[in-house]
Amino acid sequence: MLNLVMSKIKPTKVLHFNVLFEQDEDGYFVATASNIPGCYTQGKTLEEAKLRIKEAIKVCLKDEKSCKRLEKNQRPNFIGFETITVQYA
Repeated sequence: MLNLVMSKIKPTKVLHFNVLFEQDEDGYFVATASNIPGCYTQGKTLEEAKLRIKEAIKVCLKDEKSCKRLEKNQRPNFIGFETITVQYA
């Protein structure tokens, strides 16, 4: 019986995504999955935005072509963000 149950369980893949979180002028938190074009969402709180971006990523991964492309190039080499000051007249 256990073997029958185990045979029906699909193996899952673990993918890692870099997500950019920003706060807009209305105070909402906007989350963007940087390596999935068009994959973004928002939430009233940072926690809500985190939950919603996971849902949005799963929806984007349902597109088989996108999923295969992402598996090949799963984790881009994230360097970081820096505030740059520029003087101009």
